[in-house]
Amino acid sequence: MSDYQAPLEEMNFVINRLLDLPNFALSIGNEDASEDLLQAVLSEANKLANGVWSPINYAGNQQGVKLTDTGVKSADGFKQAYQEYAQGGWNSLYFDEQYGGQGLPFTFSMPVAEMINSANVSLALCPLLTTGAIEAIAAHGSEQIKDTYLAKMISGEWTGTMNLTEPHAGTDLAAITTTAKPNGDHFLVKGQKIYITWGDHDMTDNIIHLVLAKLPDAPEGVKGISLFIVPKFLVNVDGSLGERNDVHAINVEHKLGIHASPTCVMSYGDHGGAIGYLVGQPHQGLAAMFTMMNNARLLVGLQGVSLSERAYQAALEYARERVQCAAPGSKHRGAIIHHPDVRRMLMTMRSVTEASRAIAYATAAQIDLSHNSADAATRGLALKRVGLLTPIAKGWCTELSQEVTSLGVQVHGGMGFIEETGVAQYSRDARILTIYEGTTGIQALDLVGRKTLFDQGGAMADLVQQMRDDLALHGHAVSQRHQGYMSEAIVGLESSYRQLLEDAQGDVMFAGAISFDLLMLSGYVCGAWQMIKSAGLVAKEDNEKFKANKMTTVAYYLDHILPRFEAHRRSIASGSISVMAIDADDF
Repeated sequence: MSDYQAPLEEMNFVINRLLDLPNFALSIGNEDASEDLLQAVLSEANKLANGVWSPINYAGNQQGVKLTDTGVKSADGFKQAYQEYAQGGWNSLYFDEQYGGQGLPFTFSMPVAEMINSANVSLALCPLLTTGAIEAIAAHGSEQIKDTYLAKMISGEWTGTMNLTEPHAGTDLAAITTTAKPNGDHFLVKGQKIYITWGDHDMTDNIIHLVLAKLPDAPEGVKGISLFIVPKFLVNVDGSLGERNDVHAINVEHKLGIHASPTCVMSYGDHGGAIGYLVGQPHQGLAAMFTMMNNARLLVGLQGVSLSERAYQAALEYARERVQCAAPGSKHRGAIIHHPDVRRMLMTMRSVTEASRAIAYATAAQIDLSHNSADAATRGLALKRVGLLTPIAKGWCTELSQEVTSLGVQVHGGMGFIEETGVAQYSRDARILTIYEGTTGIQALDLVGRKTLFDQGGAMADLVQQMRDDLALHGHAVSQRHQGYMSEAIVGLESSYRQLLEDAQGDVMFAGAISFDLLMLSGYVCGAWQMIKSAGLVAKEDNEKFKANKMTTVAYYLDHILPRFEAHRRSIASGSISVMAIDADDF
């Protein structure tokens, strides 16, 4: 079983070079965000990930969690590992200093999140949900709510959850039946929620649930949903913990993967009503929850990067050590890494992971710019770019993680199917990533609908122009053949979006039928865009081996991964006819 070591040089390259850290820091008014500080963050986070979180990953997967009479018991070592994370200040990196945050760029938190997810994705899901809850409370909570909850959550002393789904209502949130009735200065919440990640545990003193529910006078549909804070333990005026609230985990799901992350069925109000407090305005809960969900969607995309990296490292180590028959050109048995097909798998894993990381980090940088740039036009453009890139980062990076983690099993051959190697766990853990926080289909519909049709392709037109500008600036670093590949891909991306704008007007099924292909096409071309930039900027690095390997990885991506866009383009061109032709009763 392989150890995890964070790809520190690659992470530093993406933030310092691809994102142009010095100018980026100036653009967001945070001159403290220096390369020296970045190096310190990367180094210390790697110690936590490699030395504390990774060693308990396999055992936690084997042990899982247990629902007891007093609540959910986490796997051995998880409580201590989480507390070391919280006490180290890792949960507070980018949050408001007013509530105990460190005020660093959100972008600086990305490599930290990547490391802990690579090391132990089950445990990392807990702070992922907490940071999303913090975002929602900070954006929509009253001053009293913020003063009561934010400091404890930002420090990691308390954790947070997101409660949307109900047994009868998955993506269709309009169908939720959880209710909230006014009762003095609070509400009594009753209902049941399912699939609640880290809905209960023993790692912290309190858990702050964000719950979607309907008020008695709620209008029909999603416009009747409100958002409530429902703490596990009520909080006294002085900030101390009061009595236990009427909210309990009544089951933990038995899952394909992420076994050490409790996925709970939560029951609210079995004994009269769980005390909750309104967040934001009545009937505006979905908008408030999307603040949390958008954060989570990018971080789930980053989880795809994390598990891809972990699977790649394990496959690489095994390929170097596993001796089999002689490779072409050799007379002697040797390590399987010398065989061309094993190289194909490793290079696919490597290049896709690097492209995915660049997309995720670039999206985070746009979030920082959308919040903190002094220039209104820059903020506006960045906000549009965030909206466009988030479904791509979530959808494409997690879809590709299915391939990469599966290849990790394949490189191991039969040993990959054996639990003791640990690589099957990465494949199982990655399988949920395309499902939660909105399936790939939901991300694709978001991309074609709210992010393209709604603004008539304006945000995509801006991105396409950015790609052309960057190709002109950095294309000299790759061959003319590769420049041609990139030009063709940009044209294919542009033409597919134009077809969406044209054909969706006369075919109500068109957007939904081609949405997945358009998302995947966008991801492959965005990945190539980042790889072309990498080729142009890697010359500034001092490490000659890093430069050479980066150029080779870029070439592999452009030769063997980018051509996949054409298959998706052809599917888009075919439209919806064969997708919808068979009557539903005839399947």
